[in-house]
Amino acid sequence: MPRMDLNGSSSIVTGGASGIGEASARQLAATGSRVVVADLNEDRGQAVASELGGLFVRCDVTSTDDADTAVAAASEMGPLRALVNSAGLGYAARTISRDNEPMDLERFEFVVRVNLIGSFNVLSRAAGAMAATEPLDEDGQRGAVVNMASVAAFDGQIGQASYSASKGGIVGMTLPIARDLSAVGVRVNTIAPGLIDTPIYGEGEQSDAFKAHLGQSVLFPKRLGSSEELAFMVMDLLTNPYMNGEVVRVDGGIRMPPK
Repeated sequence: MPRMDLNGSSSIVTGGASGIGEASARQLAATGSRVVVADLNEDRGQAVASELGGLFVRCDVTSTDDADTAVAAASEMGPLRALVNSAGLGYAARTISRDNEPMDLERFEFVVRVNLIGSFNVLSRAAGAMAATEPLDEDGQRGAVVNMASVAAFDGQIGQASYSASKGGIVGMTLPIARDLSAVGVRVNTIAPGLIDTPIYGEGEQSDAFKAHLGQSVLFPKRLGSSEELAFMVMDLLTNPYMNGEVVRVDGGIRMPPK
């Protein structure tokens, strides 16, 4: 059975304006898929989309209307075959502070809402459109989804309660959603990235020194991973017809310490 052919299809990448999302959008476009870059960063998103011959859609992943807009935009360019859920954010705070003050519940809720509920929101809307397409092969395959979790789902550090909970939720929903969507020939997998060199670490000499220090804790190779390396795995999970219901760590073998 050959890889899933994405040429002539459309795809959606949330968080596609930078980092892992942008790298995934570039690799999807290279297969001949027309990419919808769904992001809140309009300037960068427009630039990436136009460079790739795709479309930018301003998208708050927690909004059903925005998700529907992204799905409609993709479907106009070709049958929707791929979704990469890469939008997300972090927030560092202990469950109680050093003064024994509890974490602001609204901040905890916001991280879970964007990372977990936002991922499900876009996934469910995209899956509806994928289910309406013609099957690609004799297996009845119609499309594939890759969600972005984190090694924090398993090795959450001090101060990562909200982030780890949101990413753990993504891990936990991978198999049941894959089971739900098996009826319509849509595969669902999740990646748990380790320490990846994205814009979150900033730029400049101080940033480079910090990243080099962080990289020493990676088993091998002793450096941060690149967005492109993560996107290689995204493309494998999207196009390998037998990959389904799985969570894959892409982390250079790191196991995160408590802090």
